[in-house]
Amino acid sequence: MERPDGEEALGLLRRMLLIRRFEERAAKLRAGGLIPGFLHPYIGQEAVAVGVCAALGDDAVLTSTHRGHGHLIARGADPARMFAELFARTTGYNGGKGGSLHMIDAALGFLGANGIVGGGIPLAAGAALQLRRAGRTAVGVTFFGDGASNEGSFHETLNLAALWKLPVLFVCENNLYGEFTRQDRHQLITDVAERASSYGMAGVVVDGNDVLAVRDAAADAVARANAGEGPTLLEAKTYRHRGHFEGDMGRYRPKDEVAAWMARDPIDLFAQRIQDEWDLPEEAVVQVRAEVEQELDKATAWAKEQPHPVPSGALEDVYVETYEGAVLR
Repeated sequence: MERPDGEEALGLLRRMLLIRRFEERAAKLRAGGLIPGFLHPYIGQEAVAVGVCAALGDDAVLTSTHRGHGHLIARGADPARMFAELFARTTGYNGGKGGSLHMIDAALGFLGANGIVGGGIPLAAGAALQLRRAGRTAVGVTFFGDGASNEGSFHETLNLAALWKLPVLFVCENNLYGEFTRQDRHQLITDVAERASSYGMAGVVVDGNDVLAVRDAAADAVARANAGEGPTLLEAKTYRHRGHFEGDMGRYRPKDEVAAWMARDPIDLFAQRIQDEWDLPEEAVVQVRAEVEQELDKATAWAKEQPHPVPSGALEDVYVETYEGAVLR
């Protein structure tokens, strides 16, 4: 892709900051008792979601993981409705019934976060098949971690997608840990992308902390898919700054490893790059940070005012109304 201009670069930074601050606020709100259930922060991996989504068209269809807030925000979701869902309010993305692990926005082509490891992988391939059958030039995209690349759903889906040359972008966010297990303790390979060769598809490794490198690699994969050349396994090397879930202290990770990756914070790196390469003043970055805080202030305030679900609505969206003689199609 062409090098973005200064305004576009600030837009990428803004989206990464929106993810980071959304997650940090969510963690604080959970600690304060406003959010029930688990949170799996996306902090540290922002460049992957933002870079991939920057390369996609409006018709793309995406599936996510248990760590899905970043993907949803990168796709353009409303943080206010996301907070409402986390607060279990009726105006949230799932009416307050899904919480963090199941947010969905079909209008954005976002088929949902997924609490099942590897669960979104076959769904994206199915969406890609339907896109092709409908004659649309668009791709299916699925995000997953290094741990999910050991699942049967990963191998079966990649095999079929390659065989049928489906327009799918398989994005492995390799943050070096499958839950609490370091990659070298559950895989002999270093690069998950090596597995692409087993299925006859392109395999690409990219620096997952470089938003423009991710964007360009994703754009190349989209171009291959749209040209009828089939899927791509894109492995983005990155790192989550916090534990597997909010509350996990991450003591299984060496301190020097954590420090080394924290020094390569994707937001700090790109903020500095904007000032150096686009010759923009530091004030431009400061302004973006302020705008993000203002947006999230409004989002949380709105979400807190939204109504809670009531017992009478417990069965809504659970059963489909039918009638005698109806035929399932």
